Amino acid sequence: MGENSKIQWTDHTFNPWWGCVKISPGCAHCYAETFSKRTGHAVWGVDAPRRTFGAKHWAEPLKWNDEAQAAGKRRRVFCASMADVFEDREDLDEQRMRLFELIDKTKWLDWLLLTKRPNRISDVMERVSHGSYGSAWNFADHMPNVWLGTTCEDMARAEERIPTLTAHPATVHFLSVEPQLGLVTPSLVQGARDVEWIICGGESGAGARPFNPSWARVLLDEARDIGAAFFMKQLGGARDKRGELDQMPEDLRVREFPAVAVGSM
Repeated sequence: MGENSKIQWTDHTFNPWWGCVKISPGCAHCYAETFSKRTGHAVWGVDAPRRTFGAKHWAEPLKWNDEAQAAGKRRRVFCASMADVFEDREDLDEQRMRLFELIDKTKWLDWLLLTKRPNRISDVMERVSHGSYGSAWNFADHMPNVWLGTTCEDMARAEERIPTLTAHPATVHFLSVEPQLGLVTPSLVQGARDVEWIICGGESGAGARPFNPSWARVLLDEARDIGAAFFMKQLGGARDKRGELDQMPEDLRVREFPAVAVGSM
């Protein structure tokens, strides 16, 4: 749970459950797995149970929604920092149904669903909606406060995931190029011009793999080319101030958010 999240591109974080399975190079030094082990929860792996939560936890976003409405300002919720909403486990469908019902109730919150599994979105949504998910249903029309994102830590993952992500209509499509492990040029990928936002960052923490600022400069140019907002999160490494703008090269001090038509919410 994260009210007033320390993640610079969101206001809050919410986890419907904890736990996941590593599936690509960006997962190698997973901060969520490390944190869950540190807190005594063995929830990583195919056969591991997932940690779920009670009513008090699920009531928090309702409070955030009321506060946002009272302030007349939409708030962003990153979901889920300790899991993947579209992990292919049928035993999580009840939690997913609860999540989508919560999203529907919180119209003043923009829910940022970041997944490494955009290929599972259709199957999961069809199962959770008891078969009603199909060509007549999409996030843009039926859950306009959902922003769909995928992680593209390298070019192979960009080529694999971007077309699948943007095939699902949504108010905002976004890419998290973090941890960036190499050059990524989304403009060369089918569907990239439907991306409205790109987040860039190096790997952080112990054992962080090298990050080259020139990759970020190319990605910034790419964002300009496809008409996407660009958010430079951090330079990576174990430095305490790696995420502060004044620690970055001057030309990379860019933190933009996508323009969203609030009236459609």
